[in-house]
Amino acid sequence: MGPANVLFDVWLVSRSTTALIDTVVRPSGLDADEFAVYSVLASGDGMTPSELAHWMSAPPTTVSSYVKRFERRKHVRRVANPGDGRSYRVKLTAAGRRAHQAAGDLFAPVAEQVTEQIGNDADTTHRRLRALHEVITSLDREA
Repeated sequence: MGPANVLFDVWLVSRSTTALIDTVVRPSGLDADEFAVYSVLASGDGMTPSELAHWMSAPPTTVSSYVKRFERRKHVRRVANPGDGRSYRVKLTAAGRRAHQAAGDLFAPVAEQVTEQIGNDADTTHRRLRALHEVITSLDREA
């Protein structure tokens, strides 16, 4: 089974979660990572590439390749950043919102099943995972 280690356990959960979401949302044309990015873009007024890189814990080159891929699909567009004339924000287009909605419709029943199976511990699990995320990102910034 492997050594008892929180980081290893999180890695295993991350891998199995990605595989499950990939399978579930595949008919929408998105994969798990893309669905996550579309979800964060759908939740607000877009993001700058730097904000997206920070949120994803990914290098700028990864974000750039995602943006280019999404632009080729016509799922995102670049708009001037009102707070900084040198940069831009990435926003979902109507087609991107439709793709996100299709993936979300496929994802929702599985997310609900996971929450049901966790039961009364779902809120505590969520809070602890968020706290763990904060610890990991703070250590990553220090490295």
